Amino acid sequence: MDEMADNSEPLARGSLAGSGSESADTELVTLARAGDEAAFEQLFDRHKRRVALIASRFFKSREQVEEVVQESFMKAYFALENFSSQQETAFASWLARIAFNVCYDELRRTQRRPENRASDLSEEDTTSLRERMLGLAAPAQETEAALIDRDLAAKLLSRLKPEDRLVLVMLDVEELSVAEAAELTGWSVSKVKVRAHRARSQLRRVLNKLV
Repeated sequence: MDEMADNSEPLARGSLAGSGSESADTELVTLARAGDEAAFEQLFDRHKRRVALIASRFFKSREQVEEVVQESFMKAYFALENFSSQQETAFASWLARIAFNVCYDELRRTQRRPENRASDLSEEDTTSLRERMLGLAAPAQETEAALIDRDLAAKLLSRLKPEDRLVLVMLDVEELSVAEAAELTGWSVSKVKVRAHRARSQLRRVLNKLV
């Protein structure tokens, strides 16, 4: 599990359905449970890109993304007996739940030694953010504007609590439904809604302080 795929592309909507055939995944899980290491390597190869893309929503450095991928698959390996194709929509969804939880745990750990604070937003960032909020931003190439917005969003989200950042990434970045977010986090639908409301309120307070 050493090779990493490029994590620069966005995670496409609906990717929770996974890549490849669900029946093939289920067969590979059965073989892996029986001790077939090659089968689990195939599962890793089929899904490592998805897990890396999930991780890249929360962490900038390649090292952190790789750590999330390795830990996610390690947890999945030791929890294979808990996977049931009759209860889960797909192995990919089950694995995504593990990956999001690993990201959440890592966010909580990094919060104790925060590295991203107000200093992460340069004067240029703040000016750009202010112009966008006031509708004064000059026209830009679509790709360039998307990169700027993505970078600013990451810096702003890094100032939120882990729970707030997790739910906003799921709902507003990945465009998952409330039900999907609840399934992946193990939270109730009502908790996801309440947490999302609080997170957006906190994000507005952060924006107001900056502009």
